[in-house]
Amino acid sequence: MKQLLVATGNPGKVKEFAELLTDLDVEWLGQKDTGYDLDVDETGNTFTENAILKATQWANLTGHYTLADDSGLEVDALNGEPGLYTARYGGAGLTHEERYLFLLENIKSVTDETLRTARFRCVIAMADGDGNVIQTAEGSCPGRIAFAPQGEHGFGYDPIFIPDGQGGRTMAQLLPEEKHPISHRGLAIEALKPFLTSFF
Repeated sequence: MKQLLVATGNPGKVKEFAELLTDLDVEWLGQKDTGYDLDVDETGNTFTENAILKATQWANLTGHYTLADDSGLEVDALNGEPGLYTARYGGAGLTHEERYLFLLENIKSVTDETLRTARFRCVIAMADGDGNVIQTAEGSCPGRIAFAPQGEHGFGYDPIFIPDGQGGRTMAQLLPEEKHPISHRGLAIEALKPFLTSFF
């Protein structure tokens, strides 16, 4: 069985990839499973550039086929922020909850829910064991920012993001089987799935 590394330190994200690609006959690895420690400097100007940086550097280091994603939340009322800086929004050392509360504070003056539009975007890059990029895919999930956090599922900004077409529930109120088909990462993986299926 081939091994497929997801270049992330977040075990929730590795689990999400595995759940979305159950048909793939691979052993899923996260960064911690490799025994290596690498902090990739995300110097790209786009989600695609950052995903490629992570995939190629981890593939070079480990020799594994590697998937890496870069994703973020773009809030229109905040001129597209946090965008590329979603994971670091508000500064270093904050919890997920502190970050989304910081975002809610920054958008609190926007009281018209129709002006609180946002989207989650995700780009996935795949590199071979020599560090060559062999495929990329993208997904986007439109919605809006809630006025207060709700829900216990998911991670990150899920409690404050209301995806379109889900009855006003936040991403964190959706069950995994409801979230995966509409999530930015789910859509990017779906776009990548035909390639991965034929490749493995």
